[in-house]
Amino acid sequence: MLQRVQAKIENPRYGQLIIGPPGSGKTTYCNEAYKFYRELGRQVGVVNLDPGNDNMAYEPVVNVMQLITVSDAMEHLRLGPNGALMHCAEYLEQHIDDWLLPALRQLSATHNYFLFDCPGQIELYTHHTAMARVFERLELERYSLVTVNLIDSHYCSEPAKFIATLLMALNTMLRMSLPHVNVLSKADLLRKHESKLHFSVDFYTDVLDLKYLLEKLDDDPTMRKHRKLNEAICSMVEDYALVSFKLLDAFSTDSMLRLRNHIDKANGYVYKAGEEQTVNSLLACAVGAETEALRQQHDIEPYVKEQ
Repeated sequence: MLQRVQAKIENPRYGQLIIGPPGSGKTTYCNEAYKFYRELGRQVGVVNLDPGNDNMAYEPVVNVMQLITVSDAMEHLRLGPNGALMHCAEYLEQHIDDWLLPALRQLSATHNYFLFDCPGQIELYTHHTAMARVFERLELERYSLVTVNLIDSHYCSEPAKFIATLLMALNTMLRMSLPHVNVLSKADLLRKHESKLHFSVDFYTDVLDLKYLLEKLDDDPTMRKHRKLNEAICSMVEDYALVSFKLLDAFSTDSMLRLRNHIDKANGYVYKAGEEQTVNSLLACAVGAETEALRQQHDIEPYVKEQ
């Protein structure tokens, strides 16, 4: 007889940490995801942690720009844009206990799911420690977090940029030490760039045998000089076998649903308290088994075939 399983964590809180290079569509995703999850009935709010985000299409429930802004740091400390953003991240870390956490606690009665719109400077996740410490502090507050790393799908059209993307994604995954979902954003534009792709789309999403990508680099005399370095990078990515990508069109409900399934498994929302489920249904959610033909139909074909 099947037993019933129920989570024991009271008032669970969940969060997506939206990171990625500038221009990858983080703020657009946060805006569309907010509307999407609201329609699903979730108590969702967007937290802006980017002190230089002047173009928010959403209304944040917590806004770091009320604490500090990049422009203020540049003006008063005479820093450049990058240095100012790093200073802002350090300032946020210093004030997480007396500013960020109290602001989030005030929302506990009305919100239990948060989209954290994070700064786009990639050094904050690959070299600097301030944002990682902010995330660790949120974990200690019993937030079930997943890092959602958005990367422009256009990078697939250039082998050198895609290899750099792989290295950046792997570095971020290892340093963040959190459940992680890598996303190729703006996937609806892949149709325009499909002629520039050297391989099928699933080569890039599944990160298949990278030696074929190295061969394409040999066509570029400049990159040919760095073949040993590129070989080492590709070998390291393959040895870890951690990096793969999901495709996303933020304006497509079907695409958002597919991504939601992956994210819900990663941060544990699928097992959330109050949703009593049988062992079999929990396992089905965790495994998410489907045939390769169905996966191609839902995850690949919508982005490469004319609708």
